[in-house]
Amino acid sequence: MSRWSMNPLSMNPGPMIKADLRQLGWVAWAIVLLVAAVVALNVALLGLERGVRTSATRAADDFDLLIGAPGSPTQLVLTSIYLEPEALPLMDGGLLNTLSTDPRVAGVAPIVLGDVALGYPVVGTTTAFATRWGRLKPAEGRLFTALTEAVIGSDVALQLGVSVTPSHAPRYQGLPLGRVSESEARHRHTGSSVVVVGRMARTYSAWDRAIIVPVEAVWQAHGLGTGHASDNAVLGAAFDGPLVPGITALVVKPRAIADAYALRARFGRGATMALFPAEVLVALYQRLGQVRDLTIAVSALNGIAVLAVITLLLLTLNRLRRQRYAVLRALGAPAHYILAVAWGGGAALCTAGAALGLLLGWLLAGLLAMPLARATGLTIVAVPAGVDALWVGSVALVASLMALLPAFLAYRVSVADGLRG
Repeated sequence: MSRWSMNPLSMNPGPMIKADLRQLGWVAWAIVLLVAAVVALNVALLGLERGVRTSATRAADDFDLLIGAPGSPTQLVLTSIYLEPEALPLMDGGLLNTLSTDPRVAGVAPIVLGDVALGYPVVGTTTAFATRWGRLKPAEGRLFTALTEAVIGSDVALQLGVSVTPSHAPRYQGLPLGRVSESEARHRHTGSSVVVVGRMARTYSAWDRAIIVPVEAVWQAHGLGTGHASDNAVLGAAFDGPLVPGITALVVKPRAIADAYALRARFGRGATMALFPAEVLVALYQRLGQVRDLTIAVSALNGIAVLAVITLLLLTLNRLRRQRYAVLRALGAPAHYILAVAWGGGAALCTAGAALGLLLGWLLAGLLAMPLARATGLTIVAVPAGVDALWVGSVALVASLMALLPAFLAYRVSVADGLRG
């Protein structure tokens, strides 16, 4: 009986695996980093897509029903909710009064866009919607009560008391927000300045980067009147239907779910279109999901190629160790011990790479979310999820199974051939 078989502790492949990995040096680190890079890319993509989906849905929560002129439903949602700069057709302003007196409507507010100030979009609406029907309060100051006053979103870098002048100019000029472009300076609405009197609480949407003014101020700045028969009328009170200018969009708060569907059916044809933002978002998510699936598929193919290269590398390394394994066999080590040593090293490297990739992927998703949030105005939080760990675990399992191939070939080598090698 050999000394090997008499000492059970010597059957532990751990010390030999550690010795093999130590001998690999930088090659071991290269394998770990290759696997980590492939895993991190997929984890970051999944986390970022999940964060965008959650943030976009939360931003649309306050928009129960949108009504606008016939056109693109997607663009109506993007412009009204996410304040994407786009010229939309205007609908008859008289519809505002029609909906205000409809018994199925708990609240209705106009949204009028098109102007910019210091790079920030200027949105005209009523105090009812600025407070999200009374749910949202100013974090600083107060609400506007006159045509010459405005409130700002939580992320607008202005101080209360500052006077700004809206301009009919393109929103994006390649300048940071808070600065006046040449085009904005040339197209200012002279005599239509507003003073910032309040800062609204955070909505986690693009409205956090908006300057919100009375809708009457936007109409008046464009020479369209105020929508009231009297210049002394209270802001947001009953409008004079024939005097109400065109409106970009109307946000409607129905009294009940049945009322919401009835209103959509009533105003979803003819001179207007009505939609639930959630319906449009579902279609957008499907497109986003298709792009995500395609990207993941390409990344997975890339990962398979990387794992194949790693498998070939392990085959080469095990071939270089043939003599060492043959010596172990000659000293009495059983064949399955050689299998365990050869497989354990490769599996350890792949598992370590997958675990590192999971952490790097979560970190990368958080880093990519920051510029995306600045570009969209959404508060995007790429939160780690259990599905990420599950996916990474499956990658580690596949990689470990692939490591069995070079290990099995090392297991099959005879002692005589190994010693000759």
